[in-house]
Amino acid sequence: MSPLWGLRHNGQEEGREDFASETENPGRRSQDADERTRLLPGERNGYLHPDDPAVSPYNLWSVRALRGFTLTVLFISLLWWIILLVSIFVSPPGMSNRGSGFFDFAYTTLTISNLLIALIFFSIPSTPMTIWASALSVLLSVSLFVTLGIPRLRVEEGWVGIASVAWAMLISLYLVAQTQLVARGKREEEERLTGREETRRSLGEWLAVLLQVIIMAVTVLVAILLMSTLSLRAKDATLPAPGQKYYVDGNKYQVHLHCIGEHSTSHGGNDTTPVTVLLEGGEYPVEHTFQGWVDDAYQHGIIKRYCYWDRPGFAWSDNAPSPHSAGMSADALSEALAMADEDGPWVVVSAGVGGIYSRIFASRHIRDVKGIMLVDTLHEDLLHTLGKPSRGLKLWVWGILSPLGLDRLAGAIFKGRTRVDRVYGIRAYQSGKFIKAQLQESLVADSITSSEISSARHIQSPSTPLVVVSSGREVRKSQTWAEKQEDLTKITKNLVAWDVVKGAPHEVWDTLDGRKALEKRLDELMKAIKA
Repeated sequence: MSPLWGLRHNGQEEGREDFASETENPGRRSQDADERTRLLPGERNGYLHPDDPAVSPYNLWSVRALRGFTLTVLFISLLWWIILLVSIFVSPPGMSNRGSGFFDFAYTTLTISNLLIALIFFSIPSTPMTIWASALSVLLSVSLFVTLGIPRLRVEEGWVGIASVAWAMLISLYLVAQTQLVARGKREEEERLTGREETRRSLGEWLAVLLQVIIMAVTVLVAILLMSTLSLRAKDATLPAPGQKYYVDGNKYQVHLHCIGEHSTSHGGNDTTPVTVLLEGGEYPVEHTFQGWVDDAYQHGIIKRYCYWDRPGFAWSDNAPSPHSAGMSADALSEALAMADEDGPWVVVSAGVGGIYSRIFASRHIRDVKGIMLVDTLHEDLLHTLGKPSRGLKLWVWGILSPLGLDRLAGAIFKGRTRVDRVYGIRAYQSGKFIKAQLQESLVADSITSSEISSARHIQSPSTPLVVVSSGREVRKSQTWAEKQEDLTKITKNLVAWDVVKGAPHEVWDTLDGRKALEKRLDELMKAIKA
Protein backbone atom coordinates (compact mmCIF):
# COMPACT_ATOMS: atom_id res chain seq x y z
CA MET A 1 0.00 0.00 0.00
CA SER A 2 1.41 3.41 -0.96
CA PRO A 3 2.44 5.64 1.95
CA LEU A 4 0.57 8.49 0.20
CA TRP A 5 -2.73 6.69 0.75
CA GLY A 6 -3.18 8.26 4.21
CA LEU A 7 -2.75 11.74 2.85
CA ARG A 8 -5.19 11.22 0.05
CA HIS A 9 -7.61 9.54 2.44
CA ASN A 10 -7.48 12.51 4.84
CA GLY A 11 -9.15 14.74 2.27
CA GLN A 12 -9.52 14.75 -1.45
CA GLU A 13 -10.52 18.43 -1.32
CA GLU A 14 -7.11 19.38 0.12
CA GLY A 15 -5.45 17.56 -2.77
CA ARG A 16 -7.55 19.47 -5.27
CA GLU A 17 -6.60 22.79 -3.63
CA ASP A 18 -2.90 21.86 -3.78
CA PHE A 19 -3.27 20.92 -7.43
CA ALA A 20 -5.01 24.24 -8.21
CA SER A 21 -2.29 26.11 -6.35
CA GLU A 22 0.42 24.39 -8.32
CA THR A 23 -1.45 25.11 -11.56
CA GLU A 24 -1.58 28.82 -10.71
CA ASN A 25 2.10 28.82 -9.61
CA PRO A 26 4.24 26.90 -12.16
CA GLY A 27 7.42 27.91 -10.30
CA ARG A 28 6.38 25.84 -7.30
CA ARG A 29 5.58 22.84 -9.50
CA SER A 30 9.01 23.04 -11.09
CA GLN A 31 10.63 22.18 -7.79
CA ASP A 32 10.83 18.37 -7.95
CA ALA A 33 9.83 16.59 -4.74
CA ASP A 34 12.38 14.34 -3.14
CA GLU A 35 12.21 11.98 -0.18
CA ARG A 36 12.90 14.95 2.10
CA THR A 37 9.82 16.91 0.92
CA ARG A 38 7.42 14.66 -0.97
CA LEU A 39 5.34 13.56 2.03
CA LEU A 40 4.95 16.95 3.73
CA PRO A 41 1.48 18.48 3.69
CA GLY A 42 0.68 21.27 1.30
CA GLU A 43 1.26 23.91 3.93
CA ARG A 44 4.99 24.19 4.51
CA ASN A 45 4.67 24.61 8.27
CA GLY A 46 2.32 21.66 8.72
CA TYR A 47 3.19 18.17 10.11
CA LEU A 48 1.63 14.76 9.88
CA HIS A 49 -0.01 13.02 12.80
CA PRO A 50 2.39 10.50 14.45
CA ASP A 51 -0.03 7.64 13.71
CA ASP A 52 -0.24 8.48 10.02
CA PRO A 53 0.87 5.45 7.94
CA ALA A 54 3.07 7.78 5.92
CA VAL A 55 5.37 8.18 8.92
CA SER A 56 7.57 5.18 8.16
CA PRO A 57 11.28 4.40 7.73
CA TYR A 58 10.34 2.77 4.42
CA ASN A 59 10.13 6.30 2.97
CA LEU A 60 13.92 6.27 2.75
CA TRP A 61 15.44 4.51 -0.25
CA SER A 62 18.37 3.43 1.92
CA VAL A 63 16.03 1.54 4.28
CA ARG A 64 14.20 -0.04 1.36
CA ALA A 65 17.53 -1.09 -0.16
CA LEU A 66 18.59 -2.52 3.20
CA ARG A 67 15.44 -4.64 3.34
CA GLY A 68 16.02 -5.84 -0.21
CA PHE A 69 19.58 -6.81 0.67
CA THR A 70 18.34 -8.75 3.72
CA LEU A 71 15.88 -10.63 1.50
CA THR A 72 18.73 -11.48 -0.89
CA VAL A 73 20.87 -12.77 1.95
CA LEU A 74 17.94 -14.87 3.18
CA PHE A 75 17.55 -16.39 -0.29
CA ILE A 76 21.26 -17.27 -0.42
CA SER A 77 21.09 -18.82 3.05
CA LEU A 78 18.05 -20.88 2.05
CA LEU A 79 19.92 -22.27 -0.97
CA TRP A 80 22.88 -23.18 1.25
CA TRP A 81 20.49 -24.77 3.77
CA ILE A 82 18.96 -26.95 1.05
CA ILE A 83 22.42 -28.04 -0.16
CA LEU A 84 23.42 -28.99 3.39
CA LEU A 85 20.17 -30.89 3.87
CA VAL A 86 20.76 -32.89 0.71
CA SER A 87 24.40 -33.52 1.63
CA ILE A 88 23.33 -35.47 4.72
CA PHE A 89 21.85 -38.07 2.37
CA VAL A 90 23.99 -37.63 -0.75
CA SER A 91 27.32 -35.81 -0.46
CA PRO A 92 27.89 -33.41 -3.40
CA PRO A 93 31.40 -33.46 -4.94
CA GLY A 94 33.86 -31.53 -2.81
CA MET A 95 31.44 -31.26 0.12
CA SER A 96 32.29 -34.44 1.98
CA ASN A 97 31.99 -33.64 5.68
CA ARG A 98 34.17 -35.74 7.96
CA GLY A 99 32.07 -34.63 10.91
CA SER A 100 28.41 -35.34 11.35
CA GLY A 101 27.15 -32.71 8.92
CA PHE A 102 24.53 -31.72 11.49
CA PHE A 103 26.51 -28.82 12.97
CA ASP A 104 26.80 -26.84 9.73
CA PHE A 105 23.12 -27.51 9.12
CA ALA A 106 22.28 -26.26 12.64
CA TYR A 107 24.24 -23.03 12.24
CA THR A 108 22.67 -22.34 8.85
CA THR A 109 19.21 -22.96 10.33
CA LEU A 110 20.08 -20.46 13.07
CA THR A 111 21.14 -17.95 10.41
CA ILE A 112 17.85 -18.31 8.54
CA SER A 113 15.90 -17.91 11.78
CA ASN A 114 17.74 -14.68 12.59
CA LEU A 115 17.09 -13.29 9.12
CA LEU A 116 13.38 -14.14 9.32
CA ILE A 117 13.11 -12.49 12.73
CA ALA A 118 14.86 -9.39 11.39
CA LEU A 119 12.48 -9.18 8.42
CA ILE A 120 9.33 -9.75 10.45
CA PHE A 121 10.23 -6.96 12.88
CA PHE A 122 12.11 -4.87 10.34
CA SER A 123 10.16 -1.62 10.84
CA ILE A 124 9.98 -1.99 14.64
CA PRO A 125 13.59 -1.78 15.83
CA SER A 126 14.10 -1.85 19.58
CA THR A 127 16.85 -1.72 22.19
CA PRO A 128 16.22 -5.32 23.36
CA MET A 129 16.60 -6.46 19.76
CA THR A 130 20.00 -4.77 19.56
CA ILE A 131 21.16 -6.24 22.87
CA TRP A 132 20.13 -9.80 22.02
CA ALA A 133 21.60 -9.57 18.51
CA SER A 134 24.89 -8.32 19.95
CA ALA A 135 24.98 -11.18 22.45
CA LEU A 136 24.31 -13.63 19.64
CA SER A 137 27.21 -12.16 17.65
CA VAL A 138 29.57 -12.74 20.57
CA LEU A 139 28.44 -16.36 21.02
CA LEU A 140 28.81 -17.13 17.33
CA SER A 141 32.24 -15.53 17.30
CA VAL A 142 33.33 -17.82 20.12
CA SER A 143 31.95 -20.83 18.22
CA LEU A 144 33.97 -19.84 15.17
CA PHE A 145 37.16 -19.42 17.21
CA VAL A 146 36.65 -22.85 18.85
CA THR A 147 36.06 -24.50 15.48
CA LEU A 148 39.16 -22.91 13.97
CA GLY A 149 41.34 -23.25 17.05
CA ILE A 150 40.90 -27.00 17.70
CA PRO A 151 42.63 -29.02 14.95
CA ARG A 152 40.32 -32.00 15.33
CA LEU A 153 37.19 -29.86 14.98
CA ARG A 154 38.70 -27.94 12.10
CA VAL A 155 39.36 -31.18 10.24
CA GLU A 156 35.99 -32.75 11.03
CA GLU A 157 33.91 -29.71 10.07
CA GLY A 158 36.03 -28.87 7.02
CA TRP A 159 35.46 -25.83 4.88
CA VAL A 160 31.71 -26.46 4.81
CA GLY A 161 31.32 -26.31 8.59
CA ILE A 162 33.71 -23.40 9.00
CA ALA A 163 31.94 -21.43 6.27
CA SER A 164 28.55 -22.09 7.88
CA VAL A 165 29.69 -20.85 11.31
CA ALA A 166 31.48 -17.84 9.79
CA TRP A 167 28.39 -16.96 7.73
CA ALA A 168 26.20 -17.17 10.84
CA MET A 169 28.55 -14.83 12.69
CA LEU A 170 28.76 -12.30 9.84
CA ILE A 171 24.98 -12.25 9.43
CA SER A 172 24.52 -11.68 13.17
CA LEU A 173 26.87 -8.68 12.99
CA TYR A 174 25.06 -7.37 9.93
CA LEU A 175 21.70 -7.64 11.70
CA VAL A 176 23.03 -5.58 14.60
CA ALA A 177 23.99 -2.86 12.11
CA GLN A 178 20.67 -3.23 10.30
CA THR A 179 18.69 -2.67 13.49
CA GLN A 180 20.66 0.50 14.19
CA LEU A 181 20.24 1.85 10.64
CA VAL A 182 16.50 1.21 10.57
CA ALA A 183 16.11 2.80 14.01
CA ARG A 184 17.98 5.88 12.79
CA GLY A 185 15.86 6.07 9.64
CA LYS A 186 12.68 5.75 11.69
CA ARG A 187 13.81 8.52 14.00
CA GLU A 188 14.67 10.83 11.09
CA GLU A 189 11.33 10.33 9.42
CA GLU A 190 9.45 11.00 12.64
CA GLU A 191 11.37 14.24 13.19
CA ARG A 192 10.85 15.34 9.59
CA LEU A 193 7.17 14.46 9.24
CA THR A 194 5.85 15.00 12.78
CA GLY A 195 8.32 17.56 14.12
CA ARG A 196 9.73 15.33 16.87
CA GLU A 197 10.97 11.82 17.60
CA GLU A 198 8.11 9.58 18.67
CA THR A 199 8.81 8.09 22.12
CA ARG A 200 5.51 6.37 22.73
CA ARG A 201 4.51 3.01 21.23
CA SER A 202 1.14 1.60 20.37
CA LEU A 203 -0.13 -1.59 22.04
CA GLY A 204 0.66 -3.52 18.85
CA GLU A 205 4.26 -2.28 18.88
CA TRP A 206 4.71 -3.21 22.55
CA LEU A 207 3.43 -6.70 21.83
CA ALA A 208 5.85 -6.92 18.89
CA VAL A 209 8.75 -5.89 21.12
CA LEU A 210 7.74 -8.49 23.72
CA LEU A 211 7.61 -11.14 21.02
CA GLN A 212 11.05 -10.01 19.81
CA VAL A 213 12.49 -10.48 23.30
CA ILE A 214 11.02 -13.97 23.67
CA ILE A 215 12.15 -15.15 20.24
CA MET A 216 15.63 -13.68 20.56
CA ALA A 217 16.02 -15.19 24.05
CA VAL A 218 15.30 -18.62 22.57
CA THR A 219 17.73 -17.93 19.72
CA VAL A 220 20.50 -16.91 22.10
CA LEU A 221 19.84 -20.02 24.22
CA VAL A 222 20.27 -22.15 21.09
CA ALA A 223 23.55 -20.39 20.33
CA ILE A 224 24.73 -21.04 23.91
CA LEU A 225 23.93 -24.76 23.56
CA LEU A 226 25.71 -24.98 20.20
CA MET A 227 28.79 -23.26 21.63
CA SER A 228 28.76 -25.49 24.73
CA THR A 229 28.50 -28.67 22.67
CA LEU A 230 31.40 -27.50 20.51
CA SER A 231 33.41 -26.91 23.67
CA LEU A 232 32.60 -30.43 24.84
CA ARG A 233 33.74 -31.79 21.49
CA ALA A 234 36.95 -29.79 21.86
CA LYS A 235 37.55 -31.48 25.20
CA ASP A 236 36.83 -34.92 23.76
CA ALA A 237 39.31 -34.24 20.95
CA THR A 238 42.11 -34.33 23.52
CA LEU A 239 41.54 -38.05 24.14
CA PRO A 240 44.39 -39.80 22.28
CA ALA A 241 43.55 -42.69 19.96
CA PRO A 242 45.47 -45.96 20.36
CA GLY A 243 47.00 -47.21 17.15
CA GLN A 244 46.86 -45.12 13.98
CA LYS A 245 44.42 -43.36 11.69
CA TYR A 246 44.58 -43.84 7.94
CA TYR A 247 43.15 -41.89 5.02
CA VAL A 248 40.88 -43.97 2.80
CA ASP A 249 38.58 -43.53 -0.19
CA GLY A 250 40.85 -41.12 -2.01
CA ASN A 251 41.86 -39.27 1.16
CA LYS A 252 38.27 -38.25 1.85
CA TYR A 253 38.26 -39.39 5.47
CA GLN A 254 40.26 -41.28 8.11
CA VAL A 255 39.54 -44.51 9.95
CA HIS A 256 41.11 -45.74 13.17
CA LEU A 257 42.93 -49.09 13.31
CA HIS A 258 44.84 -50.68 16.20
CA CYS A 259 46.67 -54.00 16.36
CA ILE A 260 47.92 -55.74 19.50
CA GLY A 261 50.50 -58.52 19.63
CA GLU A 262 53.58 -59.59 17.71
CA HIS A 263 53.43 -59.22 13.95
CA SER A 264 55.53 -62.36 13.34
CA THR A 265 57.27 -65.15 15.21
CA SER A 266 60.37 -67.14 14.40
CA HIS A 267 60.69 -70.94 14.49
CA GLY A 268 64.00 -72.55 13.55
CA GLY A 269 65.11 -69.56 11.55
CA ASN A 270 61.86 -69.42 9.54
CA ASP A 271 59.54 -66.49 9.98
CA THR A 272 55.90 -67.42 10.24
CA THR A 273 53.00 -65.02 10.42
CA PRO A 274 50.42 -65.90 13.09
CA VAL A 275 46.72 -65.81 12.35
CA THR A 276 45.40 -62.43 13.46
CA VAL A 277 41.91 -62.02 14.89
CA LEU A 278 40.16 -59.10 13.20
CA LEU A 279 37.32 -57.61 15.26
CA GLU A 280 34.21 -55.99 13.84
CA GLY A 281 32.01 -54.33 16.45
CA GLY A 282 28.25 -54.42 16.47
CA GLU A 283 25.86 -51.62 17.24
CA TYR A 284 28.41 -49.75 19.36
CA PRO A 285 32.16 -49.02 19.18
CA VAL A 286 34.21 -52.17 19.50
CA GLU A 287 36.39 -50.70 22.28
CA HIS A 288 33.45 -50.45 24.67
CA THR A 289 31.47 -53.59 24.00
CA PHE A 290 33.51 -56.22 22.26
CA GLN A 291 37.23 -55.87 22.80
CA GLY A 292 37.29 -56.96 26.44
CA TRP A 293 36.73 -60.69 26.08
CA VAL A 294 39.05 -60.89 23.06
CA ASP A 295 41.76 -59.16 25.05
CA ASP A 296 41.22 -61.75 27.79
CA ALA A 297 41.71 -64.48 25.19
CA TYR A 298 44.91 -62.73 24.14
CA GLN A 299 46.13 -62.54 27.73
CA HIS A 300 45.32 -66.23 28.24
CA GLY A 301 47.36 -67.17 25.18
CA ILE A 302 44.40 -68.41 23.12
CA ILE A 303 45.29 -65.95 20.36
CA LYS A 304 48.66 -64.34 19.59
CA ARG A 305 47.50 -61.17 17.91
CA TYR A 306 44.35 -59.19 17.22
CA CYS A 307 43.34 -56.00 15.42
CA TYR A 308 40.25 -53.86 15.70
CA TRP A 309 39.00 -50.81 13.88
CA ASP A 310 36.25 -48.24 14.16
CA ARG A 311 33.75 -48.10 11.34
CA PRO A 312 33.23 -44.62 9.83
CA GLY A 313 31.47 -42.42 12.37
CA PHE A 314 32.41 -44.60 15.34
CA ALA A 315 34.85 -43.52 18.10
CA TRP A 316 37.97 -41.98 16.47
CA SER A 317 36.98 -42.61 12.84
CA ASP A 318 35.59 -39.84 10.64
CA ASN A 319 32.22 -40.00 8.97
CA ALA A 320 32.24 -41.20 5.36
CA PRO A 321 30.50 -39.42 2.48
CA SER A 322 26.86 -40.35 1.91
CA PRO A 323 25.58 -42.80 0.87
CA HIS A 324 27.72 -45.36 2.67
CA SER A 325 27.09 -49.10 2.69
CA ALA A 326 28.57 -52.10 4.49
CA GLY A 327 30.58 -52.98 1.39
CA MET A 328 32.08 -49.50 1.32
CA SER A 329 33.11 -49.95 4.95
CA ALA A 330 34.72 -53.29 4.06
CA ASP A 331 36.69 -51.55 1.32
CA ALA A 332 37.76 -48.81 3.76
CA LEU A 333 38.99 -51.49 6.18
CA SER A 334 40.92 -53.18 3.38
CA GLU A 335 42.65 -49.90 2.54
CA ALA A 336 43.55 -49.21 6.15
CA LEU A 337 44.98 -52.72 6.64
CA ALA A 338 47.05 -52.39 3.49
CA MET A 339 48.50 -49.04 4.57
CA ALA A 340 49.25 -50.50 8.01
CA ASP A 341 51.11 -53.35 6.31
CA GLU A 342 48.68 -55.85 7.83
CA ASP A 343 48.10 -58.64 5.34
CA GLY A 344 46.70 -61.44 7.49
CA PRO A 345 45.90 -64.26 7.56
CA TRP A 346 42.70 -63.38 9.40
CA VAL A 347 40.03 -64.82 11.61
CA VAL A 348 37.14 -62.36 11.49
CA VAL A 349 35.13 -62.09 14.71
CA SER A 350 32.03 -59.93 14.77
CA ALA A 351 28.91 -59.16 16.78
CA GLY A 352 25.44 -57.87 16.01
CA VAL A 353 25.16 -55.92 12.76
CA GLY A 354 28.94 -56.20 12.48
CA GLY A 355 28.39 -59.71 11.15
CA ILE A 356 27.11 -58.18 7.90
CA TYR A 357 30.28 -56.10 7.54
CA SER A 358 32.70 -58.91 8.42
CA ARG A 359 31.03 -61.40 6.07
CA ILE A 360 31.34 -58.98 3.17
CA PHE A 361 35.00 -58.42 4.08
CA ALA A 362 35.57 -62.20 4.28
CA SER A 363 34.01 -62.76 0.86
CA ARG A 364 36.39 -60.18 -0.65
CA HIS A 365 39.45 -61.75 1.02
CA ILE A 366 38.74 -65.46 0.61
CA ARG A 367 42.39 -66.51 0.57
CA ASP A 368 43.35 -64.44 3.61
CA VAL A 369 40.35 -65.16 5.85
CA LYS A 370 40.94 -68.51 7.52
CA GLY A 371 37.99 -68.53 9.88
CA ILE A 372 34.73 -66.75 10.78
CA MET A 373 33.16 -66.31 14.21
CA LEU A 374 29.70 -64.73 14.48
CA VAL A 375 28.42 -63.63 17.89
CA ASP A 376 24.62 -63.24 17.80
CA THR A 377 24.95 -61.42 14.49
CA LEU A 378 22.22 -59.98 12.32
CA HIS A 379 20.97 -62.15 9.45
CA GLU A 380 20.68 -60.53 6.02
CA ASP A 381 16.95 -61.32 5.90
CA LEU A 382 16.48 -58.96 8.87
CA LEU A 383 18.21 -55.96 7.30
CA HIS A 384 14.79 -54.47 6.65
CA THR A 385 14.52 -53.79 10.39
CA LEU A 386 17.47 -51.40 10.05
CA GLY A 387 16.07 -49.79 6.93
CA LYS A 388 12.57 -49.00 8.21
CA PRO A 389 11.50 -45.46 7.22
CA SER A 390 10.38 -44.77 10.79
CA ARG A 391 13.87 -45.61 12.07
CA GLY A 392 15.48 -43.39 9.44
CA LEU A 393 13.19 -40.48 10.30
CA LYS A 394 13.89 -40.90 14.00
CA LEU A 395 17.64 -40.89 13.40
CA TRP A 396 17.39 -37.82 11.15
CA VAL A 397 15.41 -35.83 13.74
CA TRP A 398 17.77 -36.98 16.48
CA GLY A 399 20.71 -35.92 14.35
CA ILE A 400 19.25 -32.48 13.66
CA LEU A 401 18.84 -31.94 17.41
CA SER A 402 22.23 -33.44 18.33
CA PRO A 403 24.23 -30.16 17.96
CA LEU A 404 22.25 -28.78 20.90
CA GLY A 405 23.89 -31.49 23.02
CA LEU A 406 21.09 -31.59 25.59
CA ASP A 407 21.83 -35.20 26.59
CA ARG A 408 25.63 -34.89 26.39
CA LEU A 409 25.78 -31.62 28.32
CA ALA A 410 23.44 -32.95 30.99
CA GLY A 411 25.55 -36.09 31.33
CA ALA A 412 28.76 -34.08 31.65
CA ILE A 413 27.35 -31.58 34.15
CA PHE A 414 25.10 -33.71 36.33
CA LYS A 415 26.45 -37.26 35.95
CA GLY A 416 30.15 -36.65 35.50
CA ARG A 417 30.40 -38.35 32.10
CA THR A 418 33.97 -38.40 30.84
CA ARG A 419 35.69 -38.15 27.46
CA VAL A 420 35.88 -41.94 27.34
CA ASP A 421 32.12 -42.23 27.89
CA ARG A 422 31.42 -39.87 25.00
CA VAL A 423 34.06 -41.00 22.49
CA TYR A 424 33.68 -44.78 22.65
CA GLY A 425 31.99 -45.57 25.95
CA ILE A 426 28.50 -45.82 27.33
CA ARG A 427 27.35 -42.51 25.79
CA ALA A 428 29.07 -42.74 22.41
CA TYR A 429 25.68 -43.16 20.73
CA GLN A 430 24.83 -39.52 21.55
CA SER A 431 27.43 -38.00 19.22
CA GLY A 432 26.42 -36.53 15.89
CA LYS A 433 29.00 -38.65 14.07
CA PHE A 434 27.54 -41.85 15.50
CA ILE A 435 23.98 -40.80 14.67
CA LYS A 436 24.94 -39.99 11.09
CA ALA A 437 26.68 -43.37 10.74
CA GLN A 438 23.49 -45.06 11.94
CA LEU A 439 21.42 -42.97 9.52
CA GLN A 440 23.71 -43.88 6.62
CA GLU A 441 23.45 -47.54 7.59
CA SER A 442 19.65 -47.30 7.74
CA LEU A 443 19.28 -45.54 4.37
CA VAL A 444 21.02 -48.30 2.38
CA ALA A 445 20.37 -51.34 4.60
CA ASP A 446 17.55 -52.74 2.51
CA SER A 447 19.09 -51.82 -0.86
CA ILE A 448 22.85 -51.54 -1.43
CA THR A 449 23.95 -53.42 1.70
CA SER A 450 21.34 -56.13 1.10
CA SER A 451 22.71 -56.67 -2.40
CA GLU A 452 26.30 -56.74 -1.12
CA ILE A 453 25.67 -59.35 1.57
CA SER A 454 23.68 -61.48 -0.86
CA SER A 455 26.66 -61.55 -3.20
CA ALA A 456 28.99 -62.25 -0.28
CA ARG A 457 27.04 -65.37 0.66
CA HIS A 458 27.42 -66.79 -2.83
CA ILE A 459 31.11 -65.92 -3.01
CA GLN A 460 32.10 -67.16 0.43
CA SER A 461 34.34 -70.24 0.40
CA PRO A 462 32.38 -73.26 1.71
CA SER A 463 35.49 -74.72 3.37
CA THR A 464 36.08 -71.78 5.74
CA PRO A 465 35.80 -72.89 9.41
CA LEU A 466 32.79 -71.27 11.09
CA VAL A 467 31.67 -70.72 14.68
CA VAL A 468 28.28 -69.26 15.62
CA VAL A 469 27.45 -68.20 19.19
CA SER A 470 23.89 -67.04 19.83
CA SER A 471 22.10 -65.27 22.67
CA GLY A 472 19.85 -67.56 24.65
CA ARG A 473 17.51 -64.70 25.50
CA GLU A 474 17.14 -63.56 21.89
CA VAL A 475 16.61 -67.08 20.59
CA ARG A 476 13.99 -67.73 23.25
CA LYS A 477 12.27 -64.39 22.67
CA SER A 478 11.95 -64.62 18.90
CA GLN A 479 11.37 -67.72 16.79
CA THR A 480 12.42 -65.75 13.71
CA TRP A 481 15.74 -64.81 15.33
CA ALA A 482 16.28 -68.46 16.30
CA GLU A 483 15.66 -69.65 12.75
CA LYS A 484 17.96 -67.01 11.28
CA GLN A 485 20.72 -67.90 13.74
CA GLU A 486 20.45 -71.51 12.62
CA ASP A 487 20.63 -70.41 8.99
CA LEU A 488 23.87 -68.52 9.72
CA THR A 489 25.49 -71.86 10.58
CA LYS A 490 25.09 -72.77 6.91
CA ILE A 491 27.01 -69.89 5.30
CA THR A 492 29.91 -72.35 4.97
CA LYS A 493 30.00 -76.14 5.04
CA ASN A 494 32.64 -76.31 7.74
CA LEU A 495 30.76 -75.59 10.99
CA VAL A 496 33.05 -75.98 13.97
CA ALA A 497 30.42 -75.23 16.62
CA TRP A 498 27.12 -73.50 17.29
CA ASP A 499 26.41 -72.41 20.84
CA VAL A 500 23.21 -70.95 22.24
CA VAL A 501 24.32 -69.51 25.57
CA LYS A 502 21.49 -69.89 28.03
CA GLY A 503 20.51 -66.63 29.75
CA ALA A 504 22.98 -64.54 27.76
CA PRO A 505 21.72 -61.23 26.30
CA HIS A 506 22.42 -59.96 22.79
CA GLU A 507 25.80 -58.83 24.13
CA VAL A 508 26.75 -62.42 24.96
CA TRP A 509 30.03 -61.38 26.62
CA ASP A 510 28.13 -59.48 29.34
CA THR A 511 27.63 -62.72 31.31
CA LEU A 512 30.30 -65.00 32.77
CA ASP A 513 28.91 -68.02 30.92
CA GLY A 514 28.94 -66.01 27.73
CA ARG A 515 32.59 -65.02 28.07
CA LYS A 516 33.59 -68.59 28.83
CA ALA A 517 31.70 -69.89 25.82
CA LEU A 518 33.23 -67.25 23.55
CA GLU A 519 36.79 -67.98 24.66
CA LYS A 520 36.21 -71.73 24.36
CA ARG A 521 34.78 -71.53 20.84
CA LEU A 522 37.47 -69.08 19.69
CA ASP A 523 40.10 -71.52 20.94
CA GLU A 524 38.42 -74.35 19.01
CA LEU A 525 38.27 -72.23 15.88
CA MET A 526 41.99 -71.39 16.10
CA LYS A 527 42.83 -75.09 16.52
CA ALA A 528 40.59 -76.04 13.58
CA ILE A 529 42.50 -73.58 11.40
CA LYS A 530 45.85 -75.07 12.38
CA ALA A 531 44.68 -78.64 11.86
